Amino acid sequence: MLDYKDILTKRYVLRLSLREIAEQTGAGKSGVHDFLKAFEKCDALEFPLPPGITNAGIAMKVYGKVPGEGGRDESYEYPDYQQVLKLMNERKNMTLQVCWDRYVKRCKAEEKKPYQYRQFCELFGKWCEENYETAHFTAVIAQTMEVDFAGKTFDLINRLTGEITPIVVFVAILPYSQYIYAEGMESTKEMQWIEVNNNALKAFGGVPAIVVCDNCKESLRRRSGNRCMRQLQAGRDCEQGLDPAGVEPGLCRMG
Repeated sequence: MLDYKDILTKRYVLRLSLREIAEQTGAGKSGVHDFLKAFEKCDALEFPLPPGITNAGIAMKVYGKVPGEGGRDESYEYPDYQQVLKLMNERKNMTLQVCWDRYVKRCKAEEKKPYQYRQFCELFGKWCEENYETAHFTAVIAQTMEVDFAGKTFDLINRLTGEITPIVVFVAILPYSQYIYAEGMESTKEMQWIEVNNNALKAFGGVPAIVVCDNCKESLRRRSGNRCMRQLQAGRDCEQGLDPAGVEPGLCRMG
Protein backbone atom coordinates (compact mmCIF):
# COMPACT_ATOMS: atom_id res chain seq x y z
CA MET A 1 0.00 0.00 0.00
CA LEU A 2 1.24 3.48 -0.84
CA ASP A 3 2.17 5.91 1.94
CA TYR A 4 -0.76 8.22 1.23
CA LYS A 5 0.02 10.66 4.03
CA ASP A 6 3.58 11.14 2.78
CA ILE A 7 2.40 11.62 -0.81
CA LEU A 8 -0.15 14.25 0.22
CA THR A 9 2.41 16.10 2.35
CA LYS A 10 4.93 16.19 -0.48
CA ARG A 11 2.28 17.35 -2.93
CA TYR A 12 0.42 20.01 -0.92
CA VAL A 13 3.13 21.19 1.50
CA LEU A 14 6.38 20.78 -0.42
CA ARG A 15 4.72 21.30 -3.83
CA LEU A 16 6.70 18.50 -5.47
CA SER A 17 5.96 17.21 -8.95
CA LEU A 18 4.59 13.72 -9.61
CA ARG A 19 8.01 12.57 -10.80
CA GLU A 20 9.73 13.90 -7.68
CA ILE A 21 7.14 12.30 -5.39
CA ALA A 22 7.49 8.96 -7.18
CA GLU A 23 11.29 9.06 -6.90
CA GLN A 24 11.29 9.97 -3.20
CA THR A 25 8.59 7.49 -2.15
CA GLY A 26 9.67 4.64 -4.43
CA ALA A 27 6.18 4.45 -5.91
CA GLY A 28 5.22 4.41 -9.57
CA LYS A 29 4.42 7.73 -11.19
CA SER A 30 1.12 6.40 -12.52
CA GLY A 31 0.17 5.13 -9.04
CA VAL A 32 0.89 8.54 -7.48
CA HIS A 33 -1.09 10.26 -10.24
CA ASP A 34 -4.09 7.95 -9.86
CA PHE A 35 -4.20 8.40 -6.07
CA LEU A 36 -3.98 12.21 -6.22
CA LYS A 37 -6.66 12.30 -8.89
CA ALA A 38 -8.94 10.09 -6.78
CA PHE A 39 -8.17 12.18 -3.67
CA GLU A 40 -9.18 15.40 -5.46
CA LYS A 41 -12.51 13.84 -6.43
CA CYS A 42 -13.19 12.57 -2.91
CA ASP A 43 -15.81 14.68 -1.09
CA ALA A 44 -15.25 12.94 2.26
CA LEU A 45 -11.61 14.01 2.64
CA GLU A 46 -9.44 17.05 2.00
CA PHE A 47 -6.06 18.46 2.91
CA PRO A 48 -5.02 19.22 5.68
CA LEU A 49 -5.91 15.73 6.83
CA PRO A 50 -7.92 15.09 10.00
CA PRO A 51 -5.70 14.44 13.08
CA GLY A 52 -4.88 10.78 13.69
CA ILE A 53 -6.00 9.45 10.31
CA THR A 54 -3.98 6.50 9.00
CA ASN A 55 -3.12 5.40 5.49
CA ALA A 56 -5.78 2.71 5.78
CA GLY A 57 -8.29 5.38 6.80
CA ILE A 58 -7.35 7.52 3.80
CA ALA A 59 -7.77 4.50 1.51
CA MET A 60 -11.23 3.80 2.94
CA LYS A 61 -12.30 7.41 2.37
CA VAL A 62 -10.87 7.65 -1.14
CA TYR A 63 -11.44 4.14 -2.53
CA GLY A 64 -14.03 2.72 -0.16
CA LYS A 65 -11.65 -0.11 0.85
CA VAL A 66 -8.06 -0.81 1.80
CA PRO A 67 -5.92 -1.90 -1.20
CA GLY A 68 -4.93 -5.55 -0.96
CA GLU A 69 -8.15 -6.50 0.85
CA GLY A 70 -11.26 -7.92 -0.76
CA GLY A 71 -9.63 -8.88 -4.08
CA ARG A 72 -8.70 -6.72 -7.04
CA ASP A 73 -9.12 -2.97 -7.40
CA GLU A 74 -12.69 -2.48 -8.59
CA SER A 75 -11.86 0.93 -10.07
CA TYR A 76 -10.34 -0.88 -13.08
CA GLU A 77 -12.46 -2.44 -15.82
CA TYR A 78 -11.91 -6.21 -15.68
CA PRO A 79 -11.20 -7.68 -19.15
CA ASP A 80 -13.39 -10.36 -20.70
CA TYR A 81 -10.74 -13.08 -20.70
CA GLN A 82 -13.16 -15.71 -21.97
CA GLN A 83 -13.48 -13.67 -25.16
CA VAL A 84 -9.71 -13.04 -25.24
CA LEU A 85 -9.01 -16.78 -25.15
CA LYS A 86 -11.63 -17.44 -27.81
CA LEU A 87 -10.10 -14.86 -30.15
CA MET A 88 -6.60 -16.23 -29.66
CA ASN A 89 -7.75 -19.79 -30.36
CA GLU A 90 -9.89 -18.99 -33.38
CA ARG A 91 -8.02 -16.18 -35.16
CA LYS A 92 -4.67 -16.58 -36.81
CA ASN A 93 -1.94 -14.22 -35.53
CA MET A 94 -4.11 -12.93 -32.68
CA THR A 95 -1.91 -11.93 -29.72
CA LEU A 96 -2.37 -10.57 -26.20
CA GLN A 97 -0.99 -7.24 -27.43
CA VAL A 98 -3.79 -6.93 -30.00
CA CYS A 99 -6.41 -7.98 -27.44
CA TRP A 100 -5.08 -5.41 -24.97
CA ASP A 101 -5.19 -2.65 -27.60
CA ARG A 102 -8.85 -3.45 -28.27
CA TYR A 103 -9.58 -3.55 -24.54
CA VAL A 104 -8.00 -0.12 -23.98
CA LYS A 105 -9.94 1.42 -26.90
CA ARG A 106 -13.20 0.05 -25.50
CA CYS A 107 -12.41 1.37 -22.01
CA LYS A 108 -11.63 4.84 -23.38
CA ALA A 109 -14.84 4.86 -25.39
CA GLU A 110 -16.84 3.90 -22.29
CA GLU A 111 -14.76 6.22 -20.04
CA LYS A 112 -13.56 3.33 -17.90
CA LYS A 113 -10.12 2.73 -16.37
CA PRO A 114 -8.03 0.06 -18.19
CA TYR A 115 -5.21 -2.07 -16.85
CA GLN A 116 -1.71 -1.54 -18.20
CA TYR A 117 -0.40 -4.22 -20.56
CA ARG A 118 1.71 -6.02 -17.94
CA GLN A 119 -1.20 -6.21 -15.50
CA PHE A 120 -3.48 -7.33 -18.34
CA CYS A 121 -1.12 -10.24 -19.11
CA GLU A 122 -0.61 -11.18 -15.45
CA LEU A 123 -4.35 -11.29 -14.82
CA PHE A 124 -4.84 -13.37 -17.97
CA GLY A 125 -2.32 -15.89 -16.66
CA LYS A 126 -4.10 -16.07 -13.30
CA TRP A 127 -7.46 -16.41 -15.03
CA CYS A 128 -6.17 -19.32 -17.12
CA GLU A 129 -4.77 -21.04 -14.02
CA GLU A 130 -8.13 -20.75 -12.27
CA ASN A 131 -10.27 -21.81 -15.23
CA TYR A 132 -8.18 -24.28 -17.23
CA GLU A 133 -5.93 -27.19 -16.40
CA THR A 134 -2.49 -26.84 -17.96
CA ALA A 135 0.63 -28.98 -17.98
CA HIS A 136 3.88 -27.39 -16.88
CA PHE A 137 7.17 -28.64 -18.28
CA THR A 138 10.40 -27.71 -16.56
CA ALA A 139 13.08 -26.88 -19.16
CA VAL A 140 16.51 -28.49 -18.82
CA ILE A 141 19.68 -26.85 -20.12
CA ALA A 142 20.81 -28.23 -23.51
CA GLN A 143 18.14 -30.93 -23.55
CA THR A 144 15.79 -29.79 -26.30
CA MET A 145 15.41 -27.48 -29.27
CA GLU A 146 11.80 -26.85 -30.31
CA VAL A 147 11.13 -26.18 -33.99
CA ASP A 148 8.06 -25.17 -35.95
CA PHE A 149 6.81 -22.91 -38.72
CA ALA A 150 5.34 -19.52 -37.83
CA GLY A 151 1.67 -19.22 -38.70
CA LYS A 152 1.95 -16.22 -40.99
CA THR A 153 3.70 -16.23 -44.37
CA PHE A 154 5.28 -13.25 -46.09
CA ASP A 155 5.75 -12.20 -49.71
CA LEU A 156 9.22 -11.71 -51.21
CA ILE A 157 9.04 -9.38 -54.21
CA ASN A 158 11.74 -9.42 -56.89
CA ARG A 159 12.47 -5.75 -57.66
CA LEU A 160 13.57 -6.54 -61.21
CA THR A 161 10.86 -8.93 -62.35
CA GLY A 162 8.07 -8.19 -59.88
CA GLU A 163 7.77 -11.90 -59.15
CA ILE A 164 6.18 -12.63 -55.78
CA THR A 165 7.45 -15.59 -53.76
CA PRO A 166 5.67 -16.68 -50.56
CA ILE A 167 8.06 -17.02 -47.61
CA VAL A 168 7.47 -19.43 -44.72
CA VAL A 169 9.20 -18.59 -41.43
CA PHE A 170 11.02 -21.39 -39.64
CA VAL A 171 11.46 -20.84 -35.90
CA ALA A 172 13.69 -22.69 -33.44
CA ILE A 173 13.84 -22.00 -29.71
CA LEU A 174 15.84 -23.25 -26.74
CA PRO A 175 13.19 -23.54 -23.98
CA TYR A 176 15.54 -22.99 -21.04
CA SER A 177 17.26 -19.80 -22.25
CA GLN A 178 14.40 -18.67 -24.52
CA TYR A 179 16.92 -18.01 -27.32
CA ILE A 180 15.16 -17.85 -30.69
CA TYR A 181 16.38 -18.46 -34.22
CA ALA A 182 14.16 -17.58 -37.20
CA GLU A 183 14.75 -17.92 -40.93
CA GLY A 184 12.64 -17.40 -44.03
CA MET A 185 12.18 -20.33 -46.42
CA GLU A 186 11.05 -20.36 -50.03
CA SER A 187 10.29 -24.07 -49.76
CA THR A 188 9.48 -26.46 -46.92
CA LYS A 189 10.77 -29.54 -48.72
CA GLU A 190 13.10 -32.02 -47.07
CA MET A 191 16.46 -30.50 -48.04
CA GLN A 192 15.39 -26.98 -47.04
CA TRP A 193 14.09 -28.37 -43.75
CA ILE A 194 17.47 -29.95 -43.06
CA GLU A 195 19.29 -26.76 -44.02
CA VAL A 196 17.34 -24.46 -41.67
CA ASN A 197 17.74 -26.91 -38.79
CA ASN A 198 21.48 -26.97 -39.43
CA ASN A 199 21.54 -23.17 -39.52
CA ALA A 200 19.72 -23.01 -36.20
CA LEU A 201 22.18 -25.40 -34.59
CA LYS A 202 25.10 -23.39 -35.96
CA ALA A 203 23.58 -20.19 -34.56
CA PHE A 204 23.07 -21.77 -31.13
CA GLY A 205 26.58 -23.21 -31.19
CA GLY A 206 25.69 -26.75 -30.16
CA VAL A 207 23.44 -29.77 -30.60
CA PRO A 208 20.68 -30.67 -28.08
CA ALA A 209 19.75 -34.21 -27.13
CA ILE A 210 16.24 -33.85 -28.57
CA VAL A 211 14.71 -31.83 -31.38
CA VAL A 212 11.00 -31.36 -30.68
CA CYS A 213 8.80 -30.76 -33.73
CA ASP A 214 5.24 -29.51 -33.51
CA ASN A 215 3.79 -31.87 -36.10
CA CYS A 216 6.06 -30.58 -38.86
CA LYS A 217 5.06 -32.55 -41.95
CA GLU A 218 8.57 -33.04 -43.28
CA SER A 219 9.87 -34.47 -40.00
CA LEU A 220 6.94 -36.87 -39.48
CA ARG A 221 6.71 -38.64 -42.80
CA ARG A 222 7.18 -42.31 -42.01
CA ARG A 223 9.14 -43.03 -45.18
CA SER A 224 11.49 -40.05 -45.06
CA GLY A 225 11.61 -39.30 -41.33
CA ASN A 226 14.67 -41.40 -40.50
CA ARG A 227 16.55 -40.32 -43.62
CA CYS A 228 15.70 -36.67 -43.00
CA MET A 229 17.03 -36.71 -39.45
CA ARG A 230 20.05 -38.81 -40.39
CA GLN A 231 21.00 -36.22 -42.99
CA LEU A 232 20.48 -33.50 -40.40
CA GLN A 233 22.71 -35.43 -38.01
CA ALA A 234 25.38 -35.93 -40.67
CA GLY A 235 25.33 -32.25 -41.54
CA ARG A 236 26.18 -31.37 -37.95
CA ASP A 237 28.83 -34.12 -37.53
CA CYS A 238 26.97 -35.30 -34.44
CA GLU A 239 28.18 -38.28 -32.46
CA GLN A 240 24.74 -39.05 -31.03
CA GLY A 241 22.86 -42.02 -32.40
CA LEU A 242 19.32 -41.92 -33.73
CA ASP A 243 16.44 -43.62 -31.98
CA PRO A 244 16.04 -46.90 -33.91
CA ALA A 245 12.29 -46.72 -33.40
CA GLY A 246 12.19 -43.84 -35.87
CA VAL A 247 10.45 -40.52 -35.68
CA GLU A 248 7.59 -40.40 -33.20
CA PRO A 249 4.55 -38.17 -33.74
CA GLY A 250 5.44 -34.71 -32.49
CA LEU A 251 8.97 -35.68 -31.47
CA CYS A 252 12.20 -36.12 -33.42
CA ARG A 253 14.79 -37.75 -31.18
CA MET A 254 18.53 -37.36 -31.57
CA GLY A 255 20.07 -39.49 -28.83
